[in-house]
Amino acid sequence: MANSKSLIAYYSRKGNNYVGGSIVNLPIGNTEVIAKKIQQITGSDVFEIKTVKSYPEDYTETTNVAQEENRNNARPELTATVDDIDSYDVIYIGYPNWWGTMPMAVFTFLESYDFSGKTIIPFCTHEGSRMGSSERDIKKLCPNAKVLSGLAIVGGSVGRADKDVANWLR
Repeated sequence: MANSKSLIAYYSRKGNNYVGGSIVNLPIGNTEVIAKKIQQITGSDVFEIKTVKSYPEDYTETTNVAQEENRNNARPELTATVDDIDSYDVIYIGYPNWWGTMPMAVFTFLESYDFSGKTIIPFCTHEGSRMGSSERDIKKLCPNAKVLSGLAIVGGSVGRADKDVANWLR
């Protein structure tokens, strides 16, 4: 994949977050931290997945909204699209684990494009749930893509994850 053009598409939540058993205020979301580490190593282009409707500032309220979206199989509207998805061979897809899988905004993103023939490489941040069912969900959403094994990083350890990210990318 050395000569492949790659994109890092990620959803991340900054602000009020659950980290290591406490609610803390993160200036940069955990998934964004990992996306930037991947970008430094790979030189990939970066696209942040953002929803038109913002989630509540309060962490607990956000988890309630996320659970409701999951229950309803919602597809939140996104603020932007990738201009030329066809030019990318490899897509790194990043997200926090919400209710055992990806945020529903990531489902929206994956359903918005044809990933046939592309390689999708997932990564997620979590506080104990690892990848959950997200890899299986990506394979269902993108049946004609090659989905590689993902990287799961505990949110509270993203600042110390350089070696884990580099080893995984090898």
